[in-house]
Amino acid sequence: MQTYAYGFPRLGKNREYKTSIENFWDNKIEERQLQEKLRKLEEERLAAYEKYVDKFPVGEMTSYDNMLDTALIFGLHKSGDLHDYYNLCRGKNALKLTKWFNTNYHYLVPEFGESFAPSGFNIAWNKPEAESRIHKKGIPYLIGPFTFLKLSRGISPGMFKEYLFSLVGVYAQLIKGFKEVHIEEPAFVMELSREEIRWIKQGYEKLGAQNQNINLFTYYDSVDFLKELYDLPVKAIGLDFVNGKENLASIKKHGFPEEKMLIAGVVDCRNVWKTDVNGVVGFLKEMSEYSKKLIVSNAAPLYHLPITTEGEGLDNRLLKDVAFARERLAELRLIAQIYEGGKKVPEEKTETVFDLGRDIKVQERIKNLKDADFKKAVPYAVRTKEQNMILGLPDFPVTTIGSFPQTPQVRKKRVLFKSGKISQEDYTAFIREEIAHLIRIQEDLGLDVLVHGEFERTDMVEFFAQKLNGIATSKKGWIISYGTRVYRPAIIYGDVSRSEPMTLKEIAFAQSLTKKPVKGMLTGPVTITAWSFVRKDLPVYEVAYQIALCLQDEIKDYEKEGIKVVQIDEPAFKEKAPVKKSQQDKYYDWAVKAFNLASQSKPGTQIHTHMCYSEFTEAIRHILSMDFDVITIEASRSKGDIIEVFRGLDFKRQIGLGVWDIHSPTVPSIEDMEDIVKRVLKILPEKSLWINPDCGLKTRGWEETTAALKNLVGLAEKLRERQ
Repeated sequence: MQTYAYGFPRLGKNREYKTSIENFWDNKIEERQLQEKLRKLEEERLAAYEKYVDKFPVGEMTSYDNMLDTALIFGLHKSGDLHDYYNLCRGKNALKLTKWFNTNYHYLVPEFGESFAPSGFNIAWNKPEAESRIHKKGIPYLIGPFTFLKLSRGISPGMFKEYLFSLVGVYAQLIKGFKEVHIEEPAFVMELSREEIRWIKQGYEKLGAQNQNINLFTYYDSVDFLKELYDLPVKAIGLDFVNGKENLASIKKHGFPEEKMLIAGVVDCRNVWKTDVNGVVGFLKEMSEYSKKLIVSNAAPLYHLPITTEGEGLDNRLLKDVAFARERLAELRLIAQIYEGGKKVPEEKTETVFDLGRDIKVQERIKNLKDADFKKAVPYAVRTKEQNMILGLPDFPVTTIGSFPQTPQVRKKRVLFKSGKISQEDYTAFIREEIAHLIRIQEDLGLDVLVHGEFERTDMVEFFAQKLNGIATSKKGWIISYGTRVYRPAIIYGDVSRSEPMTLKEIAFAQSLTKKPVKGMLTGPVTITAWSFVRKDLPVYEVAYQIALCLQDEIKDYEKEGIKVVQIDEPAFKEKAPVKKSQQDKYYDWAVKAFNLASQSKPGTQIHTHMCYSEFTEAIRHILSMDFDVITIEASRSKGDIIEVFRGLDFKRQIGLGVWDIHSPTVPSIEDMEDIVKRVLKILPEKSLWINPDCGLKTRGWEETTAALKNLVGLAEKLRERQ
C-alpha cells in the first residue's frame, strides 16, 4: 500500500517562517535573504515527507497565502517583487481576509474587478513548474480552478461559468507537460447546484484533454455528487473519511471505479488524538472490497496541526496520546506496514487520557441546565435603557477591541516570570504599571470605554486555557492562523472548571484608576472550543457549555467589583459551522446557547461581543439570537460591505464598526474611515453605532496605534458635530 501526505506545516520548528518574513517587513533582511530562508524551510518540509511517505506535493510553500499565489499565477493580481506582494497582504489596499472553510486558517480573498474579463487569465507565474524543477520527486501542487473562483469575490453569478471555462483553459496549458499533478478542490464538499456540478464535469474534461494524471483531493466533508465525480478524467480521487462520513455510504452504494485510485483520508488532521491504527487498518480492508487501487492519506491538510510533539512539555500521560503533523506522517507509514503484514498491530489500551480529567461536579452542573438558563429574562429594549442611565456615553462612542501593543519589554518580562527569574510580586507590579500607563493614554486620547490592554495575556485562548482545569497547553505547538500570525491551540482533555477568578484582578485594578467604564475581556466558549483540540469522548456542545459556565461565574465576579461593560469575543462563531448549510442549524443551536449561557448577567451590565473576518450573510439570523447588547465587527477591508447583511433587518441593537484595519501598518485617515461610516449610515441609525478598530492591537507598534486612535476619536467628534 502506498502512502500520500499533503499540507505539511511551513512554519518551522522555531517559527522561522514568521520571524524571517517579519524581519523582511522591518527591513532587517533583504528579499534575497528571505527567499533563501523560505527555500530552506521548504527543504525541511520535503525531507519530512520523503522520510515517511511515498507521494507528496511540491510547491505548497508560499510567502503568505496560496490563494493569493493562485491569483498571481493566473494573472488576476500582479506583483513585481515581494514588496508588491506584501502590499496585497497588508498594505492600504490589502485584499480582504476571511476564514478558510470552517477552520481558523484565514486566506486572502482574490478580487475580481469590473476591468478583469474572463479572457484576462494567463500564466503570469509558472510557480508549479519552477518548484517541480527544483524538487523532482514531488508532484506539482495547485488549488483547483473551481475552488479558486468559488472562494473569490466580485464574480456575478451569471458570469461564473464563463470565468471557470476560461480559467480551466489556462490551467490545462499549465499542467500539460506534468507527469502528475496534485489539485485540491475542497469546494467540492460544499452544497453545489446541479448546474455547478455540470460545469465542474465540463471543466475537468477540458483539463483531462491535456493531462489525466491528476490526483484530485477533497476534504473537510463529504462530496454530495460522488457518482458524478467518478466521471472526471483524473487518475486518483482523495476523499475525507474522518469529517466526511457520507463518503463511505456513497461508495457502498455506488462502488468505486476500477481504473481510478482511491486516496483514503483516514488520519485526522483537525485534532491531535492518536489514530486508532487497528480501526483504520480494518476500515482500509473493508474499503479494499470497493477499490483495488488504495492509497492511505491524511484526511485534511496537515497545517492544522503543530509540527511535532518532539520537545513538548506536556504531561507524559497526555503526550503519549497525541500526535502532531510529523507523527501523523509516521502513523501513515505504520498503517501501510500493518496493512501489508510487515508490522504487528499495537496492543489496545484499557485506559484513555480522558479519564484523567473527570469532574462529577461539572458533569452534574451540565445535567441540571434548563431552557431558562440559555435566555436572558430581561429583553434588550429594557436593558439598554438601564445601561444608558449607568454609562452615560456620547453618540458614536469610541472603544478598542481589547489588546494593546505587546512590546519586547512586555514579552521579556513574561518570559522572565515564567522561567522563575522574577517573582510573582515583581511581575504583578510591572503589569499594573503597564495598565496604569494605558489608562492614562486612553483618557488623554478621549476614548469613551476603556480596556486594560491584556499585557498579562499571551493569546486569547491560551491565557484562559492555562487558568482552567481540564485543559492543557503546549510549549511549541504553534500553527498559522494567517500570514505570520500564529497561535498554540489548547488541548481539552477533561471536564472544564474554574478554581478562582481568571481576569478579575487586572480588570478591577484598571477600573479603580478611572471614572470611565473599563471593559472586562473574555474569550467566548465557542471560540475556546474552536481554537482548541477538543476531547472526543463528549459532544463538543457539552464541552462548550462547561466553558460557558466558567465564564458566567467570571462575569458574576466582575459585577461584584462594579464592572459595567463585558466583552465576550467570539471571532470563531461562524468558523466552526459545518461546511454544508443543511447541517448548520444544529451547530448554531448549541453555539448560540453556549454564548447565551456564558453571558447571563444583570440587566445593567452591557454585554459586547466581537466577531472578525467572517462572512455573516448565512449566519445573521443565528447571530441575532445571541443575547449581546453591542456587536463589534470588521468593516475596513470590506469597505463597509459587511453591513449589507443588516439591510432590511429589524436590528435594534448596537454595532461597533471596525473602521481601522489593524493588520496593516498604514494609519487610516479620518476621511477614509468616514467613508465607511457614511456608507453604514445609509443602512443603520447613527444612535446604534460605535467606532473602533477591527481587531485587537497586540501586534501593532505604539506610534501607529496612538496616531490611529487619535483619528478614531477625531472621526467620532466630527460625526457628533454634524448631528
